[in-house]
Amino acid sequence: MIALRPVEPADEGRLYAWRREPDVDRWMDADPPRDTGVHAAWFADLLCSPDRLGWMIEQGGRPVGFMHLTGLTSRQRRGQWRWYIGEPDARGRGAGRAAQALGLDGAFRHGLRKVWSEVVAGNETALKAQAAAGFRREGYMRRHAFKDGQEFDVVLLAIFAEEWAERRGPVLRSLRASGLVA
Repeated sequence: MIALRPVEPADEGRLYAWRREPDVDRWMDADPPRDTGVHAAWFADLLCSPDRLGWMIEQGGRPVGFMHLTGLTSRQRRGQWRWYIGEPDARGRGAGRAAQALGLDGAFRHGLRKVWSEVVAGNETALKAQAAAGFRREGYMRRHAFKDGQEFDVVLLAIFAEEWAERRGPVLRSLRASGLVA
């Protein structure tokens, strides 16, 4: 079963290690933290900022990934999220799909009207998972990200609260039938 729980201080080291994993990093549009000090500052802000929320994605009680939502205090009531599955043995087994459904419930409970994301073009796994949750493509930004001396295109995706409300029941039923959520 997949569940989300709030990030805790004890998660700092795990997140640092995951973020530096090549299979996680290759789909990020920013470089991984160059040292533990930079990561510690980011993590401290995550824990105390009223504008940000972090969840650990757990599978059977074991942390396997991370979901991050920003924009909770936005006057526009739109939040951006990013997520990844950090544990290699949890990838490709529906954990991301399930975490998104749980995360959308959490995001919209915080009063957001829209959740949006940027996905590096070519990350078909993330694009399919977000489409399955009901995200729609809103834009394509050419050469938008620059990392490791290369430019990358980025796909903009979003879902509104009322769209999630329509999709929520069927999505959760499918995840329950697959044994991914309670």
